[in-house]
Amino acid sequence: MLADPATYSSELSSLAPTQEDFEVFRQGNFVGMDPPEHRRLRALVSQAFTPRVVQGLAPRIEAVCAQLLDAVADQDRFDLVDALAYPLPIIVIAELLGVPPEEHRLFQEWAGILFGDELSEQLGDELDMADLERALAAIAPTVREMNGYVLQHIRNRRADPGDDLTSRLIAAEVDGVRLEDQQMVGFVALLLIAGHVTTTALLGNAVVTFDRQPGTDAALRADPGLLPQAIEEVLRWLPPFPELGRRVTRPVVLGGQELAADTLLMTHLGAANRDPARFEAPGVFDVTRHPNPHLTFGHGIHFCFGAPLARLEARIALRTVHKRFCALAVPSYEDVTYQNPAVIIGVRRLPVEVVRP
Repeated sequence: MLADPATYSSELSSLAPTQEDFEVFRQGNFVGMDPPEHRRLRALVSQAFTPRVVQGLAPRIEAVCAQLLDAVADQDRFDLVDALAYPLPIIVIAELLGVPPEEHRLFQEWAGILFGDELSEQLGDELDMADLERALAAIAPTVREMNGYVLQHIRNRRADPGDDLTSRLIAAEVDGVRLEDQQMVGFVALLLIAGHVTTTALLGNAVVTFDRQPGTDAALRADPGLLPQAIEEVLRWLPPFPELGRRVTRPVVLGGQELAADTLLMTHLGAANRDPARFEAPGVFDVTRHPNPHLTFGHGIHFCFGAPLARLEARIALRTVHKRFCALAVPSYEDVTYQNPAVIIGVRRLPVEVVRP
């Protein structure tokens, strides 16, 4: 399904409730587009958000991790989400876009509302259209504020370009075509949402999994070179967004079922990641697993655009944690709270105890 966008479309607007504030977001959200629009927009954005740009963020990510952990240097117990997993990707994305440091808190506030308790309560445990409409209405003012801010930031950069992603997006050009302001607003919103919450969830999921799988933390400390493979295994084990929606564009038979055009399907990446036909001992968490063809970042033309950044942030953050603390444990899972799985697979609060060298 993920490899056949002509039959299984990512363009779901006809099946979703309409909300004016979200229409701006859709203009630059190539996750919800099909070719050729998807190809054009992704090609433009790719000119600005290159692998070299992402890799160049490594020193700054290291510095941000150090600063965040310095803030809890006098504490033997703290919430890892509040201290590191939540603020790290927000700060990195805001700086990447050229947002002034004093305005980073706005991005944290927006992300907190868009993926906070209110949205989780509106959606409930099962996703239906009525819940979705209520959830969109609840967060629409925040989306409107965010869109307005980002649009003004883009206009400021047009007048005074800098060495940041926003300025590079403005300058990007393919076959004489440039990004429109509204398209950039949608992409920035996509980067803020997808780029932030995925990394936050990945970091929390990694710490929980390493803690709950006996011997894992010790193995990674003994052989730090295993960390990239361990991160891939966490992604397979607990994909932050385990489902992707697709719309059938024509009558089709799938798995012996006849499906009419415009049927909404949910592809379950979490199930694919435990497929015994693809993974040996899929129910075993194995930090040495290689290869690891999980689908957590998707597949085909919609493979996650921010995957390199999420992997880089996770690798640097977890390596920094190992260097800072000779031991880190979750003392009580009764104190751990989880996100609404209808929204994202991850932890909301993660109290940990640490031992310093």
